[in-house]
Amino acid sequence: MPTELREHTGRHYAVQFHYALPDDSWAVELSEAEPAPTAWTETPDAQSHLPGTAFLVAFVPDEDPELEPTVHIHSHDEHVIPYEIMRWFMELVADQVDRCRTAFEQEVPEPVE
Repeated sequence: MPTELREHTGRHYAVQFHYALPDDSWAVELSEAEPAPTAWTETPDAQSHLPGTAFLVAFVPDEDPELEPTVHIHSHDEHVIPYEIMRWFMELVADQVDRCRTAFEQEVPEPVE
């Protein structure tokens, strides 16, 4: 699962992408990143942080262009999301929407006249 990490004012955030088969959608998850295990410090190119439990999940349908992407809030606790992090997340979601719609358009055959 591809993951993007970002630090903002001393806190670390992660966006993770995976395919949600039951929803026929790509899931784009935002979480607060957690420190990687200390054993990883000796591994070259190891990530310093890993995704935590997602508190925002955007579902981007890729099977039906009529379905709208949606954002779900998954949290029992209150999370304060800095504007820059929310903007970064939504830009990644918008990019995923564009990729899915472009792929769908390329798969649909042109009507024969």
